Amino acid sequence: KFLKDLGYISIEEPAKKLINQGMIQGRSNLVYRISPLYTWGADSKNDNCTIPIIFVSKSISDKIAHNTISDYEAKTLISECKKIFLELNPNIELLKFGPLSCFSVNVDINMVTNDILDREAFKNRWKEYSNAYFILEDQDKNIISPRDIDRGYYQCGWEVEKMSKSKYNVVSPDEICNEYGADTLRLYEMFLGPLEDHKPWNTNGIEGTSRFLKKLWRLFHVEGDFAVSNDAATPAELKALHKCLKRVYEDIERYSFNTVVSTFMIAVNELADLKCNKREILEPLLIVLSPYAPHIAEELWSKLGHSESVTYAKLPAFNEAHLIENSFNYPVSFNGKMRFQLELPANLSVPEIEKEVMSREETQKWLEGKAPKKVIIVPKRIVNIVV
Repeated sequence: KFLKDLGYISIEEPAKKLINQGMIQGRSNLVYRISPLYTWGADSKNDNCTIPIIFVSKSISDKIAHNTISDYEAKTLISECKKIFLELNPNIELLKFGPLSCFSVNVDINMVTNDILDREAFKNRWKEYSNAYFILEDQDKNIISPRDIDRGYYQCGWEVEKMSKSKYNVVSPDEICNEYGADTLRLYEMFLGPLEDHKPWNTNGIEGTSRFLKKLWRLFHVEGDFAVSNDAATPAELKALHKCLKRVYEDIERYSFNTVVSTFMIAVNELADLKCNKREILEPLLIVLSPYAPHIAEELWSKLGHSESVTYAKLPAFNEAHLIENSFNYPVSFNGKMRFQLELPANLSVPEIEKEVMSREETQKWLEGKAPKKVIIVPKRIVNIVV
């Protein structure tokens, strides 16, 4: 409206739609503190009694919370808790112990890898837990004694919620950039999900976009040396590129940035399988990728010999002719069982397909001198010979 008032535009509201970006949520990790009731003898002095801090692994906590813990597991757990209490209070007469209950405590996500807690980092961070005990679990989710920690691990719980310092689940963009680079962060944020949806952050998932950029880099290099060919592109390479261009342009119009990133990943995988290092393919790919990963795109664009920024390059045009299938790989079956495949021109008629199939040595081998009762052909689908 103020642009119209200043005379720069002639309409009240030029925007057709307002898009609100969805919030990136944090993935919190939780530890579970067991809180049994201790009762000791009247002769004991309460002031001298040390209540142990005991954490149990997630599967154990779940069983307690849902009352699915077996009698054997409950006895084992109670026995371990009693041992810990009596170790800390050798002169206390413990009369009663129980019932068992748990409550969760948020833990710093930087101390957790794949939901496994770094117990020493946890103890060092919070001094009130420096003498804490951990009852662990093994691969089969069995209880592991705190005295046998080499066999077990502490499995944290997790929740998706708003990033907050109080939840210890805030991810610093600076740390991600320092470790993986800004392009990886940009790509991963777009890859998380639809633009307008709330999306949970998971630092483990960022490895995928990091590997993608490394694979892109390798398309331009051979054993670390920059090597791009000026040879003409093959039909398969052109198909991979233009299939990518088509999807990218369509998805950008829908603001579907997450599917654009997945399209780039598919294209780079296909070109890697084709061992493509052709300038005719890689230059257009860099141009459309540059808004998503500008730093690596500028670097590679410069290596290709360009003095001007990739941001000034014209977007490559999509050519649907490169997506037209010129051939089809027919699965040839005998009595419904596929025996071999045969690549034939896509424009052949049914009689021409039958003629080509029947003339092949593989067909005669599976016929074993018998005449076929029927030949079923579905163009661009299947060939089935009934014997």
